[in-house]
Amino acid sequence: MTEPHNNTTTATPAAAQQGNPVDAILQRLATRAMGLTGADIERVVREARLKARRGKRAIRYEDIEDGIRGHRAPVPYDLRWRFAFHEAGHAVVHHALDLGPVRGLNIDTGEGAYNLLGFHASGTNTHTWYENMLTVLMAGRAAETLVLKRVSGGSGGSDDSDLARATRMAFDMERILGFGTEHPLLYRPHRDPGAVLDREPELASRVHARLEAALDRAAAILRRRRPTFHALAKALFDAQALDETAVLQILTDGDQPP
Repeated sequence: MTEPHNNTTTATPAAAQQGNPVDAILQRLATRAMGLTGADIERVVREARLKARRGKRAIRYEDIEDGIRGHRAPVPYDLRWRFAFHEAGHAVVHHALDLGPVRGLNIDTGEGAYNLLGFHASGTNTHTWYENMLTVLMAGRAAETLVLKRVSGGSGGSDDSDLARATRMAFDMERILGFGTEHPLLYRPHRDPGAVLDREPELASRVHARLEAALDRAAAILRRRRPTFHALAKALFDAQALDETAVLQILTDGDQPP
């Protein structure tokens, strides 16, 4: 994205106003640095210290933030919007299903976008929890379809992609977790789900049906919460990185009454 970054879009986190401002700044830095390696962070800090030393002053938050951005190529305008809608979709659906906190969102990288989703300990490993997880995984694709009317390969294409993770999860539900519609009590693990799906078309149809249901459910949630979804995507597009406090404010402002 070639559009210049806007430094003024992220509001000061509530934690900075109510608690320790240092903790709030560290949280913002951590959100901004999502996707960087440990070596990248070390290099950014060294360069920030050098910059401060040359200016004969203390190191500043802006020094580190500028250093993080300096290690990333600008993201094209249209791709930045796609990233924003995709990650906002994940966050809105995750919040709507009450799965846990959204720790941060980041689209400030040409290699892809990042979300850091937290999960409540209670309720995990149930059939409902797995269905909710499938819905969250398919929410990015649903968001792109809903707003952009077409999807990119960003939700798939690699073993750690949304589609890959969702496919493996739906496969496990059918084969090893006891949630299958055919012989649910049989435990049938396999190291290569893709190979099994290729030679068992009926199983592939059942797995695909789970993914379609999750995609439709995610789209329905985003349609019901369209104002919140668009508000979060716009804020993320402008700021390029939002910490937990900023995300939560937008999500809770759009919460529907009981």
